[in-house]
Amino acid sequence: MTNARLDSLPEIETAVWQQLEAATTDKAHDWRSPVLATVQGDAADARTVLLREVAVREKQLLFYTDERAGKVHQLLNHPRGTVVLWSRRLGWQLRCRVRLTLEVSGLAASSRWARIRLTPSAQDYLSPLPPGAPLADVLHAGSGAVARAYFAVISAEVEAVDWLELHRDGHRRAVFDAQGARWIQP
Repeated sequence: MTNARLDSLPEIETAVWQQLEAATTDKAHDWRSPVLATVQGDAADARTVLLREVAVREKQLLFYTDERAGKVHQLLNHPRGTVVLWSRRLGWQLRCRVRLTLEVSGLAASSRWARIRLTPSAQDYLSPLPPGAPLADVLHAGSGAVARAYFAVISAEVEAVDWLELHRDGHRRAVFDAQGARWIQP
């Protein structure tokens, strides 16, 4: 991306999705590890996730997870969330309002598991203990071998993007959603 500021809302929206796509392959991209916030009862819960894939046409962000993770239970009970991304290099913050779905056994999960099952990343989904379990429970978990992986795919369908640019020549903010694109007060 050049240092020149983008002027039009269509240019900005296109650039946002280009940068999201770039974050899936560029391990140094600031947007590679966004924060996913979900609802737990009457409180917000947030954690850093790894952006694995972006489907621009469908406006979807994909993350991998252990199906026993707390965020899975949260999204099953309340399938809405927010993904927050900050890029120091771009001076851009994104807040994406998303609808969350989970796939544990269909093609979306099985095809992706087939790609990573022989990599070091597979270990994240093979633990006999669920994420957040006390380590003392490892004594009761047996040898550590599991019958199957707990791999799942979270799809975040982007319903709205709140884009904020922090710039020395003046901050700018825009929203992109079902109502269209519009400038708003930063």
